[in-house]
Amino acid sequence: MPDIRLTRRRSLLGLGGMFAAALGAGAAKATSSGPAGVASGQVKCVLTPEMTEGPYYISGEKLRRDITEGKPGARLDLVLTVVDASTCRPIRGATVDIWHCDAGGVYSGFGTGASSRTFLRGLQKTNAHGVAHFRTIYPGWYPGRTVHIHVKVHVGGNVVHTGQLFFSDRLTDAVYRKAPYSRRPNRSPRNSGDAIFVNGGKRSMLAVKKRPAAYRGAITMGVTR
Repeated sequence: MPDIRLTRRRSLLGLGGMFAAALGAGAAKATSSGPAGVASGQVKCVLTPEMTEGPYYISGEKLRRDITEGKPGARLDLVLTVVDASTCRPIRGATVDIWHCDAGGVYSGFGTGASSRTFLRGLQKTNAHGVAHFRTIYPGWYPGRTVHIHVKVHVGGNVVHTGQLFFSDRLTDAVYRKAPYSRRPNRSPRNSGDAIFVNGGKRSMLAVKKRPAAYRGAITMGVTR
């Protein structure tokens, strides 16, 4: 008698193309998702938690990959994948909109950053595999909030997701041991003390790997449209 579990697994894997992302060298490869991606564990077909937009959003940001504008900090390459939460299929042509503070906790367009409305802000369109790439720096912190990146996803001119992306405290501690972050010790709060993180932040954590030239953070965001 055949192994029922094995037969079922083969059936699942045969229902759709594999969904995989090669997150290095600015390239991403993926195929149609569906049951195969879910079965393999490579696609998390889960609705990404909605979170507050916050007070520092500026509409009409630049369409560009590199948003650093010379700001100092540890290089961070982001690979953000957008999929349909109901099918797990990648969404092509979605606009991913991100913004975050600099190493000193300052946002462009506000307070001491008001002289510029563009640093550490930008838009990217997702490719055929639902992937948008950004080059930025590891965010700083400011009182009252843990370390985070804001994100919006637009599809067909409509906002389908507003959220925030987070980092493990352990990683942030390691990054912050070096300049320019080390000039501002004793950051507070950590993730567990952040009122926004505690409401779904664990499902919005970036998977970060350290590379020789940069950190690389990736996440798959499931949205409804």
